[in-house]
Amino acid sequence: MRRLIATTAIAASVTMMIAASTAQARDQIRIVGSSTIFPLTTKVAEYFGKTTGEPAPVVESTGSGGGFKLFCGGIGSEYPDIVDASRQITGSETAICAANSVRNISEIKIGYDGIVLLGSRKAPTMTLSARQLYLALARTVPVQGASVPNPHVKWSDIDANLPDIPIRVYGPPPTSGTRDLMGQLLMDKGCAEFSDIASLESTDPESFRLLCRTIREDGAYIEAGENDRLVISKLEKDPKSYGVMGFNNLDRNREAMQGIPINGVAPDYDTILDGSYPGSRALYLYVKDDHQQLVRTLGAFVATYTSDAVIGEEGLLADNGLVPLPENERQEALAGAQKFSGN
Repeated sequence: MRRLIATTAIAASVTMMIAASTAQARDQIRIVGSSTIFPLTTKVAEYFGKTTGEPAPVVESTGSGGGFKLFCGGIGSEYPDIVDASRQITGSETAICAANSVRNISEIKIGYDGIVLLGSRKAPTMTLSARQLYLALARTVPVQGASVPNPHVKWSDIDANLPDIPIRVYGPPPTSGTRDLMGQLLMDKGCAEFSDIASLESTDPESFRLLCRTIREDGAYIEAGENDRLVISKLEKDPKSYGVMGFNNLDRNREAMQGIPINGVAPDYDTILDGSYPGSRALYLYVKDDHQQLVRTLGAFVATYTSDAVIGEEGLLADNGLVPLPENERQEALAGAQKFSGN
């Protein structure tokens, strides 16, 4: 865990803000953030309510980016206490937080997940390279040295060995951490295999990101919102379509869904944890430290979330698709939670 603390003196202003809102203090924790982590955090919230007798936290699926926007809005009972995120907070988000007096934030890594392309068990089986995934989903692609609107209508247009069916992929919107990391972990890797584009990564990184991460809008990629269950339902009904989602969605639906290998590596617990699967990523909680004075159960909930019973190898979330932390990172998470709760 790392502490994100502004260098300016703010103790007096924060104290005044907290004192002003104490009368409106809440008993119920409010959590916003990643659609990938939403079902996991919902289970932890239910578990916390049952095991402590305290009100179960309210959990909203807003996407990581949407969650940080709400979280960074300010200090007080009207603002969320926790963001669960499928990526780390960005520098610009930290700056927005600081501008709104949200300066004391705890980052706690809770485990690992993977960004996967999945389809129903009835969908054609295929193995994709990151390059092929980029050629399927990018708005523009290189053709004879020029960047042109994506001409690929079917998977077989990219490679004759791929299925002869239309490219139709349901995926997350721009507010989602899954969308952000799909760009960083998968699209960038495929894009960088084209030498002309790869050279931009060091000379013109903004153009590189624009070329690599801008997703097509011609119907081949369908923004599916933050409701992962709805996407699973669509894939079951349309076995010629695929979806970009978090690994835990695949793990929870193994009887109905199949994961598509990327660069010859299938998404599973071992390949995500050792990093050999190209779409592996860490998952985080961001906690607003100053809200311990507003929500009396906040420290207890963080302690519950980071307990062996929840994120340990035999814990609640390991049974629901979370890839548990290695022991050294596990101890770091525990130490962070103890420091946060004042124990």
